[in-house]
Amino acid sequence: MNQDRVLEAFRRESAALTEAVSGLTETEWNLPTCCVPWTVRDLLGHVCVVIDWLPGMLEAPAPGDAKISAADYYRPDDRFSPQTNGARIALAQNRAAEPADGAAPAEDFTATWRRVDRMCRVQPVSRTVQTRHGDAMLLSEFLLTRVVEVAVHGLDLADALGHEPWLTSSAGDAVMELLLGAEQIEAAHTLGWNQPRFLRKATGREPLDESETAQIEQLGIRWLALG
Repeated sequence: MNQDRVLEAFRRESAALTEAVSGLTETEWNLPTCCVPWTVRDLLGHVCVVIDWLPGMLEAPAPGDAKISAADYYRPDDRFSPQTNGARIALAQNRAAEPADGAAPAEDFTATWRRVDRMCRVQPVSRTVQTRHGDAMLLSEFLLTRVVEVAVHGLDLADALGHEPWLTSSAGDAVMELLLGAEQIEAAHTLGWNQPRFLRKATGREPLDESETAQIEQLGIRWLALG
């Protein structure tokens, strides 16, 4: 996927999330989410953590040729094991408890994504990065996985807060293309779902009935292993 397009989706979706969480009350920060055991504060901490991998990756030497795509990144292996998920939960809770530079959670998130946006903007389209799992990827492909994080967890946060989803069309399009492939985007419209509902269905946040399962399998959806 085009690097400028992915970065624009990341920027727009992150800005929408910033607006949504700015001014939350202490009660709202402590609301539970569907991502047990995380509260709203913890879940935003998780999003900060997974975005904040990028500065270190960009400051490191490029690893050479890309080996995997964004879809390959979500392959079900030990990165989604109980031990890894336990570490993921702890990192999020630690970040939520102690945001970078002592900032409030919303300010921490805003500063984090804006720094990443600035760093990515000056990178060539051929830039590769090495993930913490040892994968060599094009920056654009890894950044697409960060769009997934901001967009899908944005839906989780909206649900926890009782808000209408703020999913931007640019992020929704990017994630749907990852899940379906560009050639199947139009076909997905036959399901009659808006983008938030499609992403909830495609990531297991809403159950599929038998008919829906058959329809979505016909579309050839790429099921992603999500921690």
